[in-house]
Amino acid sequence: MMIPALDLIEGRVVRLYQGDFSQQTTFDIDAVEQAQSYQAAGAQWLHLVDLDGAKNPQNRQLETLRTICAATNLNCQAGGGIRSTEDIEEILACGIKRVVIGSKAVTDPEQVETWFKQFGAEKIVLALDVNIDADGIARVATHGWQSSSDVTLDDILKRFSALGCAHVLCTDISRDGTMQGSNVGLYEAYKKRFPAIQWQASGGVNSLEDIQRLKAANCDHVILGKSLLTGAFSLEEAIQCWQNASSPA
Repeated sequence: MMIPALDLIEGRVVRLYQGDFSQQTTFDIDAVEQAQSYQAAGAQWLHLVDLDGAKNPQNRQLETLRTICAATNLNCQAGGGIRSTEDIEEILACGIKRVVIGSKAVTDPEQVETWFKQFGAEKIVLALDVNIDADGIARVATHGWQSSSDVTLDDILKRFSALGCAHVLCTDISRDGTMQGSNVGLYEAYKKRFPAIQWQASGGVNSLEDIQRLKAANCDHVILGKSLLTGAFSLEEAIQCWQNASSPA
């Protein structure tokens, strides 16, 4: 499935280059209208990133999230700096279907385990952003990619698979915002290792060929951000490509 994405600062649609706030591109489009256009193009889900909330939970863009949910029939997943149970409750109260949790899964896994038990695995997407080291090991970064950790992707997945983890959004940081192609091998390897998880590929998708390769690698969903906003291809083209692409035998 294709999942279009909107990154938001003060209600405006933006893109950051590899998570760097100093390398920000602001698009002259209305976030609600863009969400509606994605629905019209055939989207079923929308991925929302609250970059204000990621910096400071007190500045969370709850009104924008509410407005987008009310103005569309899209199922929305949203994240950005989730730190507390209250954060999750507030976001779900906006009409969001799934809450995206990132750094907390590394820095406070016990708390995230509690959230899995409290809200259920279907309400949570683990956003695991990785750097691939010289030995080919995927290590999870935290705090908007500003901090690295020794925790591996396997460490996190083994822990939360035991709690029924159903959704993982995985980004190869080196590919994000670069439009240099997705790390297909990463998703292919981890789908084989953790087949029960619905994998959302993110970062670097630049062409319809990238989408075909991800489908062939048995990836479940593709997050599309910059490629749609810059007109590399349309969402209609991406959905058709996905539907027509070959799945692995």
